[in-house]
Amino acid sequence: MASIPNRTLPPLNPLKAFEAAARHNSLTLAAEELNVSQVAVSRQVRVLEDYMGVTLFRRLNRGIELTREGILLFKGVGQAFQDIEDATKTVSRRGQRNILAIQSYVTFSRGWLMPRLGDFHKAHPRIEVRLSSSPEAADFDTDNLDAAIRGGDGNWPGLHAEKLADMELIPVCSPGFLAETPLDRIEDLAKVKLLHSMARPKDWSSWLDSVGARFAPQNRLLFENSALAYEGAMMDLGVAIANRHFVQTQLRAGTLVAPFDHGCRTGESYYLTWPNDEAPSSPLLKFLDWIRVHFAPDDTGETDQPPASVPSEPRSGLST
Repeated sequence: MASIPNRTLPPLNPLKAFEAAARHNSLTLAAEELNVSQVAVSRQVRVLEDYMGVTLFRRLNRGIELTREGILLFKGVGQAFQDIEDATKTVSRRGQRNILAIQSYVTFSRGWLMPRLGDFHKAHPRIEVRLSSSPEAADFDTDNLDAAIRGGDGNWPGLHAEKLADMELIPVCSPGFLAETPLDRIEDLAKVKLLHSMARPKDWSSWLDSVGARFAPQNRLLFENSALAYEGAMMDLGVAIANRHFVQTQLRAGTLVAPFDHGCRTGESYYLTWPNDEAPSSPLLKFLDWIRVHFAPDDTGETDQPPASVPSEPRSGLST
């Protein structure tokens, strides 16, 4: 493996003094910006000139003037300092107390959170939400996050977990697909393509087991995540297994339909998590209050009652 060469940079404090003096075209104004004396700025510029072996400023009676070498250096250094400042502002929270950095799964972000973020912004217009998505668990030591959405049993060492909602699985497909391929009985699913998420490989088998299905899925189409499987269902590719919370908008709009009434609770839930040893910020507490309201039964069309058990006799096309 080829070695990576070390950077050869001039001393940074003298470079900073030079950049300020060149930008202001004044040692005095540079000294005021850097909160040092004019003599200190002049000394730092001399250090840089000695290091580089060139003269960067002509000292005039009424001030300073960049030499040709100074102009060339300032063009590069000035842009580099601007890039550093822009990058720092992008990631820094210094002086910005109303930033809320949240990580969630791709499907949670696309299927539930993003369609509702406008409502949160209306309620809290001064809070800047920074939303990222990842299939991996959040690393609060390195990811600069306030909180993360996580699915599971809520038992994660070192994390405080606020339960949001239970996971409930339902099959979904497009109205056009259902019209072309009637699904009157559970066994009819054996004849169609079942859309799977590789991130949740057990969802279809969990739902089929919950209705006592006597067949294993054979005709499968695999997607990287559930959000892509839902899109595939809307494109008539087959029947996807969906988390009920994430397809409510499509079900209400009629772009997806549920061919069977039965919902299967997985035993898992979604949680809003953050480190135990950190007090939640004010923006995070506001977000928690908001998301609790939106995960209330009225927001999903569900009730607090457990899902109906599978009837012993066919009803609305449901059969084992």
